[in-house]
Amino acid sequence: MTGTGGRGGGDAQGNRWQPGEQILWRYRDHAPGPAGAVHICRPVTVVQDTADLLAVWMAPGTECVKPVLADGSPVHREPLATRYTAPRATARARWFGSGVLKLARPGDPWSVWLFWEHGWRFKNWYVNLEEPRSRWAGGVDSVDHFLDISVYPDRTWKWLDEDEFAQAQRSGLMDAEQALRVQRAGQDALEVVKAWGAPFSDGWEDWRPDPAWGVPTLPEDWDRTPAHMTS
Repeated sequence: MTGTGGRGGGDAQGNRWQPGEQILWRYRDHAPGPAGAVHICRPVTVVQDTADLLAVWMAPGTECVKPVLADGSPVHREPLATRYTAPRATARARWFGSGVLKLARPGDPWSVWLFWEHGWRFKNWYVNLEEPRSRWAGGVDSVDHFLDISVYPDRTWKWLDEDEFAQAQRSGLMDAEQALRVQRAGQDALEVVKAWGAPFSDGWEDWRPDPAWGVPTLPEDWDRTPAHMTS
């Protein structure tokens, strides 16, 4: 895995990854447990890495790491009231279905994901509200902010996971000040949607991955602590 070994072009000093390099897109947990532990890890292939945009492709069949309940059952099966306080673990699982294109501008407290149906019929954009990503030699790290927005080809949109966002606050994972910052970030993202700015207007829905790209491998040390990080 070129990027994750620290030998690729991207690193915490601001160097850029090259198209086709494989890196890790990770999220750290802010649920009870080890502080800042990685609980989501997705190997991805770099599509573009510039001063303005990082674009990566998560291929179908990619082995990822996801959070699960302590008994191995899916998190969504836990009642909402205890979903963020019940003991958790992590598990490896493959991403089935269509792949996902992820787009992130440096400093933005969100990333934009593109989803397709089978046969490359475009489905929707997904605005994932999150901490601005920190770069390290093997990829990028962030923290998810629970609240999301779905944007459709006809330019309509709707909020997603508002119940989980509210529960995260009740469970003490997010104070009122941070919750307000997340809501403001969502409103800022919606201003971009309403103006049909980048990346929605950039034609990424017509993008296709290079057929020569393989499916990235999940390394054994997927949860390692980076030596250096930068935003």
